[in-house]
Amino acid sequence: MKVLLLKDPKDKESGPDPYIKELGSYGFEATLIPVLSFEFVSLESLFEKLSHPECYGGLVFTSPRALEAIKICLKENSKNEAWSKSLKQKWNTKPAYVVGKATASLVEEIGLSPQGEKTGNAEKLAEYICSREKPNSSCLLFPCGALKREVLPTVLKEKGIALESLTVYQTAQHTDLQESLSTYFSQQGIPASVVFFSPSGVKFCLQHIQKLSGDFLSHVKFAAIGPTTAEAMEAAGIPVSCTAESPTPQALAAGIQKALCPQNC
Repeated sequence: MKVLLLKDPKDKESGPDPYIKELGSYGFEATLIPVLSFEFVSLESLFEKLSHPECYGGLVFTSPRALEAIKICLKENSKNEAWSKSLKQKWNTKPAYVVGKATASLVEEIGLSPQGEKTGNAEKLAEYICSREKPNSSCLLFPCGALKREVLPTVLKEKGIALESLTVYQTAQHTDLQESLSTYFSQQGIPASVVFFSPSGVKFCLQHIQKLSGDFLSHVKFAAIGPTTAEAMEAAGIPVSCTAESPTPQALAAGIQKALCPQNC
C-alpha cells in the first residue's frame, strides 16, 4: 500500500529518510513530497542575541528550522570561533527546551543539551517549562517562524515567565508542490494514506489533493504527525484516521498500520 508523506526529505548526507525507512518495515511504499520552502531572516540579530547569554535564562526551540538558522550563522568563521570558545559553554549552563527528537538532535549538533524532547507539542512543552521555571526569572529566548502558534507564548505569559520571540524564518509554499502532486497522482495513483506534517501543509496541499483524488477521496486515510496538525485538518473538514502518539517515524508507522490494517492484515 502506498503512503504519501507531505514533508521535506531528511538531509541527504544523513542517510535515508527515517519515515520512509520505518514505513517500509511495515510493508508500505512511502513517497515524500516537499510542501514548504523557507527563507531565513534576522540572522545578524539572532547571533547578536546569542552573543549575550547573560541576558537570558535559556533557549526555546519548537522547530528544526530555528536550529538551521543558528547553523547558518555558525558557518561564518568568526561566529563559529566565538561560539566554540565561550558562548556554547555559557549557554550550556542554561536549559535549551525543545519539542521532539528532530529538534533535539539539532540542538545536540550545535553542542547544547536539549530538555523536554518527549513533550511532543507546544502545549506540553509549555507545561514542562512552567514546571521548571520560576515566575519573573530571566527571559527565555525563542527563535521561531513567522507562522508560530501563540499557544506557548500565551501559557508562559499567564504563568509570569518572560519569553522573547525572534522571527528567524518565513514559510511559503514550495515552488514545485502542485507539479509534484500532479505527477505523483498520475504515475502512482491514489495513495492508501496521506500524512500531513504541519498546519501549513494542510493549507497548501488540501485543495490539490481533493481535486486529484476526485470521487476516491473518501477511500484515503488521512494521518497527522501530531494534535496541532490534526486540529488544522479537522478545521478544514478532513476526517483524521490517525494521529501519531508522538512525532516520530515509529509512532506514525504504527498508527498508519492500525488505520489501514485494523485486523493486522
